[in-house]
Amino acid sequence: MSDLPKFVHVNECGPREGFQFEKVHIPTADKIAFVDQLSETGLKAIQFASFVSPKWVPQMADADAWVEGIRKTPGIEYTGLWLNMQGLERAMKFRDKLTITPGFSLNASETFSKKNTNRSVAEKLDEMPGYVAKFREMGFDKLDIGVAVAFGCNYEGAISSERVLGLLKDQETRARDLGMKIGEITLYDTMGWGTPLQVKRLVGLVRERWPDNPVCLHLHDTRGAAIANFVAGMEVGVDRFDAAVAGLGGCPFAAHKGAAGNICTEDVVFMCQEMGIETGIDLDLMIAAAEQAERLVGHALPGKIKVGGNLATYRARASAGA
Repeated sequence: MSDLPKFVHVNECGPREGFQFEKVHIPTADKIAFVDQLSETGLKAIQFASFVSPKWVPQMADADAWVEGIRKTPGIEYTGLWLNMQGLERAMKFRDKLTITPGFSLNASETFSKKNTNRSVAEKLDEMPGYVAKFREMGFDKLDIGVAVAFGCNYEGAISSERVLGLLKDQETRARDLGMKIGEITLYDTMGWGTPLQVKRLVGLVRERWPDNPVCLHLHDTRGAAIANFVAGMEVGVDRFDAAVAGLGGCPFAAHKGAAGNICTEDVVFMCQEMGIETGIDLDLMIAAAEQAERLVGHALPGKIKVGGNLATYRARASAGA
């Protein structure tokens, strides 16, 4: 077991991953103010818009206005999501506001790939040259890669480690043939099938094959295992995680009702705080943002610490009363 990381890098994706899943209309001005609030918490990476068809994701119909409206804070990477070349080209128009990350990923499930991107896995891989050409035009020589639905699929069942490693190798080979090195590798537990043992096993295999590439985990809490999987990831050296404030989100194409979102940001920050691991994020400000997220969506969200509270506050009260 590796030593625990001294610092965990958190990529906040709640506004993007979360709001796309909500049925209630959230005004653009409220979305903008929410990103600005998150910008005050100490987060260094915030993903908050999807450049996708409003026919399929109505909550992202105002993505352009959302990006235009934020108050960009120095030192924070603001990013968006795209699923096709048209989406990337839309995002590129906002390079004054957004950090364009040269990334590519495949779905381990053919069924989910067709539902989520309207393409087979092979068809998606065949699109890589177009993306790489765009990224090379922007001066990039390294491509981040990943595999979604890496731990199990509600449509197809168990996903083998060999399947995941094979898809990563396919991306590496294609990228190399196009003159690009690979960078960060992300494993997505899109449907919340992962367990700590699975996380350790799969991360171990990835690190064995690509020892010099950083690994990021994207963990959904659909079945309540995300925080355990988070700790398991740290125990094998992972120090990069996607997270969603208040536990916002889910996946519109995951075939289960009430799907939980990504692992909750303030819960991650709390766990790191209690374990002596730095994140650079102010937990109390993150809790306030989680409370605001609940007000915006109009219903309870699954994060625990916004209800249970910051133990540092309770310790201070106990000491003052002693």
